[in-house]
Amino acid sequence: MNIVFFGSGAFGVPTIQALAERHTLKHIVTQPDRKAGRGRKLTPTPIAQWAEAQEHHLPVLMAEHVNDHEVIERIRAVDADAWVVIAFGQKLGSALLSGRFAINLHASLLPRWRGAAPINHAILAGDTETGNTVITLADRMDAGEILGQSRRAIDPAVTAGELHDLLSADGPALVLDVLERHESGSLDPHRQEETAVTLAPKLSKDEGWLNFALPADFLKRVIHGLTPWPGAATALRERRLAIRKAEHSDEQTQQEPGTIVDPERGLVACGRGTVLRLLEVQPSGKKTMPWADYARGAGVKTGDRFDDDEPIGR
Repeated sequence: MNIVFFGSGAFGVPTIQALAERHTLKHIVTQPDRKAGRGRKLTPTPIAQWAEAQEHHLPVLMAEHVNDHEVIERIRAVDADAWVVIAFGQKLGSALLSGRFAINLHASLLPRWRGAAPINHAILAGDTETGNTVITLADRMDAGEILGQSRRAIDPAVTAGELHDLLSADGPALVLDVLERHESGSLDPHRQEETAVTLAPKLSKDEGWLNFALPADFLKRVIHGLTPWPGAATALRERRLAIRKAEHSDEQTQQEPGTIVDPERGLVACGRGTVLRLLEVQPSGKKTMPWADYARGAGVKTGDRFDDDEPIGR
């Protein structure tokens, strides 16, 4: 089949690779280069980087506004059997989509977790299962008809970043299956159940400051659900410390929330007498490291407390 691919984020890289091997990529539409990193250097999207690395030249359109008239004309002039949209970052309007078979790969079991951050919200909510859904494109975000789904159990130890990569790797088989069924005329689309819809809005850095007065199991979900971005953090001795991995301990304590109960094992008192075990942390300006290494280097002692207030200029 002839395919037009719309994508920007790394989530779509395994699928575009599979499409290139099985079908013909007639055109790739992605976002323009953006400033990234500490040096704020202009950086191509992961999809643009993938295209640049291919041996054969692939036509790439970097669209600042995909629904501009000139852009619409250029894309619709491409001879294609299907459009595949994954983590593109812009809504495709009706004038662009009219009369085209277009599908979107979304990282949740729709109608659960419509929105920009479905992987994060699945972990934050304590879901035990997630997956991918291929849908048609609709006027409302992620509200199209369901064409196929794949499922995956959520390991309690997994972070949002790790789950992102697992679901990304699951994407190609599902998308290729939907395209095969489209080509054979055997697709069986069905509407989403609106009463079951939950929303997964975009996250912000402000949501990552840890409040140890909350129970340990909740804090563990916050830490894993916000890793690697926007990140969960606290402060020790007025220095910011990102918490990258943790686990809920079965131990109990009467210590005040935020108190370090056992520095060697990374045990911290939390709300309702619960205890959180810190596994991996990242001090400002340094790489992620095991808690034990950080505690030794920083001289953390029993009874030290994480600061309640966020340090200025974090």
